[in-house]
Amino acid sequence: MRGSKKQEKRPIAADPKYGSVQLAKFINYVMERGKKTVARAIVYGALENIAESASAKGVDASSGAKGGQGGKKDALKVFEEAVRNVAPQVEVRSRRVGGANYQVPMPVSSSRQHALTFRWIIDAARNKKGLPMAKKLAQVLLDASNNTGDAMKKRDDVHRMAEANKAFAHFARFAK
Repeated sequence: MRGSKKQEKRPIAADPKYGSVQLAKFINYVMERGKKTVARAIVYGALENIAESASAKGVDASSGAKGGQGGKKDALKVFEEAVRNVAPQVEVRSRRVGGANYQVPMPVSSSRQHALTFRWIIDAARNKKGLPMAKKLAQVLLDASNNTGDAMKKRDDVHRMAEANKAFAHFARFAK
Protein backbone atom coordinates (compact mmCIF):
# COMPACT_ATOMS: atom_id res chain seq x y z
CA MET A 1 0.00 0.00 0.00
CA ARG A 2 1.29 3.44 -0.88
CA GLY A 3 2.75 5.38 2.00
CA SER A 4 2.50 2.51 4.44
CA LYS A 5 5.17 2.19 7.10
CA LYS A 6 7.90 -0.39 6.95
CA GLN A 7 7.43 -3.16 9.50
CA GLU A 8 9.62 -2.78 12.56
CA LYS A 9 12.05 -5.58 13.32
CA ARG A 10 11.21 -7.40 16.52
CA PRO A 11 14.05 -7.60 19.00
CA ILE A 12 15.44 -11.09 19.49
CA ALA A 13 15.85 -12.25 23.08
CA ALA A 14 19.38 -13.18 24.11
CA ASP A 15 20.32 -16.83 24.23
CA PRO A 16 19.50 -18.26 27.70
CA LYS A 17 22.70 -20.29 28.13
CA TYR A 18 25.35 -17.89 26.78
CA GLY A 19 23.49 -14.54 26.93
CA SER A 20 24.31 -13.67 23.31
CA VAL A 21 21.77 -12.18 20.90
CA GLN A 22 23.98 -13.14 17.95
CA LEU A 23 23.99 -16.79 19.07
CA ALA A 24 20.19 -16.73 19.47
CA LYS A 25 19.88 -15.50 15.88
CA PHE A 26 22.28 -18.21 14.70
CA ILE A 27 20.14 -20.86 16.44
CA ASN A 28 17.13 -19.51 14.53
CA TYR A 29 19.06 -19.96 11.27
CA VAL A 30 20.00 -23.55 12.17
CA MET A 31 16.37 -24.35 13.02
CA GLU A 32 14.42 -26.41 10.48
CA ARG A 33 10.63 -26.94 10.48
CA GLY A 34 10.21 -24.98 13.73
CA LYS A 35 12.26 -27.42 15.83
CA LYS A 36 14.11 -24.95 18.00
CA THR A 37 14.99 -27.51 20.68
CA VAL A 38 16.85 -29.59 18.11
CA ALA A 39 18.60 -26.47 16.76
CA ARG A 40 19.67 -25.47 20.29
CA ALA A 41 21.00 -28.97 20.95
CA ILE A 42 23.05 -28.83 17.74
CA VAL A 43 24.52 -25.38 18.41
CA TYR A 44 25.19 -26.04 22.11
CA GLY A 45 26.76 -29.38 21.19
CA ALA A 46 29.02 -27.62 18.69
CA LEU A 47 30.06 -25.02 21.28
CA GLU A 48 30.74 -27.78 23.83
CA ASN A 49 32.91 -29.57 21.25
CA ILE A 50 34.81 -26.31 20.70
CA ALA A 51 35.26 -25.86 24.46
CA GLU A 52 36.51 -29.45 24.81
CA SER A 53 39.00 -29.05 21.98
CA ALA A 54 40.18 -25.76 23.51
CA SER A 55 40.62 -27.35 26.94
CA ALA A 56 42.42 -30.31 25.37
CA LYS A 57 44.92 -27.86 23.90
CA GLY A 58 45.33 -26.12 27.26
CA VAL A 59 43.56 -22.88 26.34
CA ASP A 60 40.98 -23.22 29.14
CA ALA A 61 43.64 -23.49 31.84
CA SER A 62 45.03 -20.05 31.02
CA SER A 63 41.69 -18.32 31.68
CA GLY A 64 41.72 -19.40 35.32
CA ALA A 65 37.94 -19.67 35.48
CA LYS A 66 36.25 -22.10 37.84
CA GLY A 67 33.31 -24.38 37.17
CA GLY A 68 33.82 -24.71 33.42
CA GLN A 69 32.87 -21.08 32.79
CA GLY A 70 36.12 -20.48 30.90
CA GLY A 71 35.23 -23.10 28.29
CA LYS A 72 31.92 -21.34 27.68
CA LYS A 73 33.66 -18.02 27.13
CA ASP A 74 36.28 -19.57 24.84
CA ALA A 75 33.60 -21.28 22.74
CA LEU A 76 31.62 -18.06 22.44
CA LYS A 77 34.79 -16.16 21.48
CA VAL A 78 35.54 -18.73 18.77
CA PHE A 79 31.96 -18.38 17.48
CA GLU A 80 32.14 -14.57 17.42
CA GLU A 81 35.57 -14.62 15.75
CA ALA A 82 34.30 -17.06 13.11
CA VAL A 83 31.33 -14.80 12.37
CA ARG A 84 33.62 -11.75 12.18
CA ASN A 85 36.02 -13.52 9.80
CA VAL A 86 33.37 -14.88 7.43
CA ALA A 87 31.34 -11.64 7.20
CA PRO A 88 31.59 -10.18 3.66
CA GLN A 89 32.40 -6.48 3.21
CA VAL A 90 31.25 -6.17 -0.42
CA GLU A 91 29.07 -8.22 -2.76
CA VAL A 92 27.99 -7.95 -6.38
CA ARG A 93 24.42 -7.15 -7.30
CA SER A 94 22.93 -7.29 -10.76
CA ARG A 95 21.91 -3.90 -12.22
CA ARG A 96 20.28 -3.31 -15.58
CA VAL A 97 21.66 -0.17 -17.21
CA GLY A 98 21.05 0.70 -20.86
CA GLY A 99 19.83 -2.73 -21.87
CA ALA A 100 22.79 -4.58 -20.35
CA ASN A 101 23.10 -6.33 -17.00
CA TYR A 102 26.15 -5.47 -14.91
CA GLN A 103 27.47 -7.09 -11.77
CA VAL A 104 27.94 -4.02 -9.57
CA PRO A 105 30.01 -4.28 -6.37
CA MET A 106 28.16 -2.79 -3.40
CA PRO A 107 28.86 -2.62 0.33
CA VAL A 108 26.95 -5.09 2.52
CA SER A 109 24.78 -3.83 5.39
CA SER A 110 25.45 -5.30 8.83
CA SER A 111 22.16 -7.22 8.97
CA ARG A 112 22.85 -8.78 5.56
CA GLN A 113 26.44 -9.53 6.64
CA HIS A 114 25.10 -11.59 9.53
CA ALA A 115 22.51 -13.31 7.34
CA LEU A 116 25.09 -14.29 4.70
CA THR A 117 27.64 -15.32 7.33
CA PHE A 118 25.20 -17.59 9.16
CA ARG A 119 23.97 -19.09 5.88
CA TRP A 120 27.51 -19.82 4.64
CA ILE A 121 28.61 -21.37 7.95
CA ILE A 122 25.52 -23.61 8.11
CA ASP A 123 25.82 -24.61 4.43
CA ALA A 124 29.48 -25.52 4.91
CA ALA A 125 28.55 -27.70 7.90
CA ARG A 126 25.64 -29.38 6.11
CA ASN A 127 27.81 -30.20 3.09
CA LYS A 128 30.27 -32.18 5.21
CA LYS A 129 29.53 -35.89 5.36
CA GLY A 130 29.78 -38.66 7.91
CA LEU A 131 29.54 -36.85 11.27
CA PRO A 132 26.78 -35.56 13.53
CA MET A 133 25.75 -31.98 12.76
CA ALA A 134 27.12 -30.64 16.07
CA LYS A 135 30.61 -31.95 15.27
CA LYS A 136 30.48 -30.69 11.69
CA LEU A 137 29.38 -27.26 12.89
CA ALA A 138 32.17 -27.20 15.49
CA GLN A 139 34.74 -28.01 12.78
CA VAL A 140 33.41 -25.29 10.48
CA LEU A 141 33.42 -22.70 13.29
CA LEU A 142 36.97 -23.61 14.31
CA ASP A 143 38.10 -23.45 10.67
CA ALA A 144 36.40 -20.08 10.16
CA SER A 145 37.98 -18.66 13.31
CA ASN A 146 41.36 -19.70 11.83
CA ASN A 147 40.53 -18.09 8.44
CA THR A 148 40.28 -21.43 6.64
CA GLY A 149 37.51 -23.74 5.46
CA ASP A 150 34.56 -23.69 3.08
CA ALA A 151 32.80 -20.69 4.65
CA MET A 152 35.94 -18.57 4.24
CA LYS A 153 36.30 -19.84 0.66
CA LYS A 154 32.76 -18.63 -0.07
CA ARG A 155 33.56 -15.20 1.42
CA ASP A 156 36.76 -14.99 -0.62
CA ASP A 157 34.86 -15.92 -3.81
CA VAL A 158 32.36 -13.10 -3.20
CA HIS A 159 35.19 -10.61 -2.55
CA ARG A 160 37.06 -11.80 -5.65
CA MET A 161 33.93 -11.35 -7.77
CA ALA A 162 33.49 -7.80 -6.42
CA GLU A 163 37.15 -7.02 -7.13
CA ALA A 164 36.84 -8.34 -10.70
CA ASN A 165 33.82 -6.10 -11.34
CA LYS A 166 35.24 -2.98 -9.71
CA ALA A 167 35.08 -1.23 -13.10
CA PHE A 168 31.27 -1.16 -12.78
CA ALA A 169 31.27 0.42 -9.31
CA HIS A 170 30.05 3.72 -10.76
CA PHE A 171 26.72 2.01 -11.55
CA ALA A 172 26.06 1.69 -7.82
CA ARG A 173 24.26 5.05 -7.96
CA PHE A 174 21.46 3.28 -9.85
CA ALA A 175 20.94 0.96 -6.91
CA LYS A 176 17.56 0.83 -5.31
